[in-house]
Amino acid sequence: MRKLLPQFLKPEALMRYIGIMDAIADAHFASQWENEDRVLVFPLAKKYTFLIACRLFLSIEDPSHVSKFEAPFQLLAAGIISLPIDLPGTPFNRAIKASNFIRRELLKIIKQRKVDLADGKASPTQDILSHMLLTTDEDGQFMTEMDIANKILGLLIGGHDTASATCTFIVKYLEELPHIYELVYKEQMDIANSKAPGERLSWEDIQKMRYSWNVACEVLRLAPPLQGAFREAINDFIFNGFSIPKGWKLYWSANSTHRNPECFPEPLKFDPTRFEGKGPAPYTFVPFGGGPRTCPGKEYARLEILVFMHNIVRRFKWKKLVGDEKIIVNPMPMPAKGLPVLLFPHKA
Repeated sequence: MRKLLPQFLKPEALMRYIGIMDAIADAHFASQWENEDRVLVFPLAKKYTFLIACRLFLSIEDPSHVSKFEAPFQLLAAGIISLPIDLPGTPFNRAIKASNFIRRELLKIIKQRKVDLADGKASPTQDILSHMLLTTDEDGQFMTEMDIANKILGLLIGGHDTASATCTFIVKYLEELPHIYELVYKEQMDIANSKAPGERLSWEDIQKMRYSWNVACEVLRLAPPLQGAFREAINDFIFNGFSIPKGWKLYWSANSTHRNPECFPEPLKFDPTRFEGKGPAPYTFVPFGGGPRTCPGKEYARLEILVFMHNIVRRFKWKKLVGDEKIIVNPMPMPAKGLPVLLFPHKA
């Protein structure tokens, strides 16, 4: 997977998908946000990132086909980090049933794609599924259909839950910090005004979104979607005076690292300028992990977050309907009530 994924998720490969992401975002905002006075941001952000994942990983474009997966995916995501009690009604049990349903649906898609590739009806480079079906390991072996289904399942989870949480918190912070919103709005409108009517975003446009990405990074610092992860010590070592034996499990925490005043002065202050110039010191800003196991979807996430920011700020301002909404973690941080907002469309 680490050999296969970079081929699909590296910037050069993703360049050709920016226009598709923008078209999906445009259609999503037109159908789900426009002509609405108030919306729940978190469910809509999940819908947006899931539409993109289904299109780029599986070439599924039909909204009714996508919606077939949505409910089972929410059950699966809720059960990933839950008590492993496999009894009827538990989150773990519901997640197992949901994952079995999704696998069966994925296997149907995989079998049909094999036929389409053989008949020349599908392109070998159109999405990650085609890549997986045509890529062999060091011994020249192809992945089994079930192996591919499992890997696609993991990618769909990784490819939409984390980014949707970040998009939601971006909406939250932009509402709370109008001066930050105005700077993002100006940057995005400069890009929008440079485009011909109907012209989609390009790689060059994404590179101009420097301030918007600094804002997104500050959101990722204060509300990292993954709170941390587990590792295993491969050697005995000493850390801060503590002896850690080989084989022990370690938990690294993005949340506490990001709020460490030694790494980030005034850690609770929202300050996008932290990411100007060289930005934070290595291994202090770790929403995507670090080292050889850095998240391979980092660039993919950057694109879908920036495309989301572009499409929302050029359409709306908004006001939160719950002043001090509680944040719950399950397994990602999310607003307890889904972040309801009142929308104020920009006058044309």
